[in-house]
This record gives sequence, structure tokens and C-alpha cells, in this order.
Amino acid sequence: MATLLNPTPDATMLSRALARWSLTRPTLIAETATSLVYRVERTGQPPAVLKLLKPGSGEDERNGGSLLVWYAGNGAAAIYGLARDAVLMELADGETLGDVARAGRDTEATEILCDTVEKLHARRDAAPPADLTPLRQRFEALFRVGAGAWPRQARDLVGRATGIAYNLFDRPMDAIPLHGDIHHDNIVSGARGWVAIDPKGLVGDPAYDYANSFLNPEEGDDFVISAPRVARHSHAIAARTGIARRHLLAWASVHAALSAAWDIEDGNPVTQQISILPLLLTAYDTA
Repeated sequence: MATLLNPTPDATMLSRALARWSLTRPTLIAETATSLVYRVERTGQPPAVLKLLKPGSGEDERNGGSLLVWYAGNGAAAIYGLARDAVLMELADGETLGDVARAGRDTEATEILCDTVEKLHARRDAAPPADLTPLRQRFEALFRVGAGAWPRQARDLVGRATGIAYNLFDRPMDAIPLHGDIHHDNIVSGARGWVAIDPKGLVGDPAYDYANSFLNPEEGDDFVISAPRVARHSHAIAARTGIARRHLLAWASVHAALSAAWDIEDGNPVTQQISILPLLLTAYDTA
């Protein structure tokens, strides 16, 4: 009874969302550092996903919800409702693109990834959300982490990547709405085919949306961290998009360093990023 009289903040947030959109039978399917994700039922309609944003989750999650609305289901999960602390969205509960790549079909996965990003980057009549985060701001951690914080063997690599990042931002670039976190396990199959989920809501160079895919899928390091895969992946994306291969590799290199910077600040290992970074930089130098 005490629990009913004194509901937790999470329970209160869930109750409000269920009432707001007339949802029933919530089943927790995932919890992340920023959100609680439920499968929910809707009367007379297909099941959906309810994503509740934890207090202090930051603007990334809220920007991502606004961007999903703007995508209008083209390449991304459709949105059925949006509030400041909650997103009601299409349920895509099939395999992820990471499953495809880890099953030995990495070339097929790259094609699907390019198909998906092409849809996300398509021109739309509606104005994009006004609160998207500039890509330069996204890189603050890379520019903030001092050389002394890095493993000694990584300092020259990260210094090189940081210099490339400064060069990228010092030059004029196209600026479009970006998903900001395209990786294989953020592209999921559902009733409408492959859709992207969990955007960060950035604005900047379209080439950046391919950068994270060079480090992914997770649990795929046996084939991801290899010069042939870097070459194959960059050639395939360049051929599909018309983006210069060297430009793609520049963003892949600086994103690997940025990802490592985030882990340095969180006290996590940076083994994967530091293992692939020399491969990316070598490919960049010879592209």
C-alpha cells in the first residue's frame, strides 16, 4: 500500500504517459542511462514503444524526438506522440542491422545502412526543428580532453585526428539535420522495413552520419578492426553517396577519437577506438 501511496518518480512518469495516450499493458523492454523503454498496447491499433526520458537525460534525447517527428516515418520509426519527457513511437521488433552484419552479411548491411541514411537525408517540405545541436558542439569532448589523459601509445594518433577535426570545422560545410548516432544496432527491421531509431538531433555535414558505422556493429571487432573492412566499407559508401572517400574517412577518424574521448571522461577503456584509429588514418592518408 505504501508503494501505491508514494509512487516512485518513474512510476508517476509512466502513469502520466499511459493516461496521456490511452495506453495499456506496459512491459519494460530496455533501460539505458537516459531512458526507460516499454512495449505498450493501444486499443484497436498495433502495439507501440513508449520511451520515457529520465530526469537530466540532456537535450540529445529531446532533440532526437523532435527530429523523429520531422522525419515523418521516412527512414525512421514513426512517431505517434511526443511530450517533453516521453515519446510514443512505432514498434520495430525484428532483427537489427547489427544482427545482419554479425551473421557474415556485412556488405548487405552496408547497403541497407546507406538506403536508410539516404531516406533520412532526403529533402522535406517542412522546416527542420530549430533546436538541433551544431556538430561542432558535439565534438567538445575531443577538444577538451588533455593529452595527459590519453594512453601514451594513443597520443600521437589522437593528436592527428584532432588536427583533422579542426580542419574539417575550419572549412565551409553543408549543414543538414543529422541523426547523429547511426550505427548498426540503431537500424531495426519492422512491419515497414528497416527504420532508424534513437537519433541525437544534430545539424552539420551529411558525411558525419556515416562515421560511426566504421566502428560498428558492436561485438563485431573480429571483422570491424581490419584494413580490408575499412577499405570495403568506405568504397561502398562513397560509391552509393558520391561523397569523397577521403572525406568519409576524415569523419570516421575524428569520430573514433571523439568516441574515445567520451570513454576517457567516463573512465571506460578505449581499446577498440585506439585499435581502429591507425587503420582509419592510414586509409585517409592514402585515399
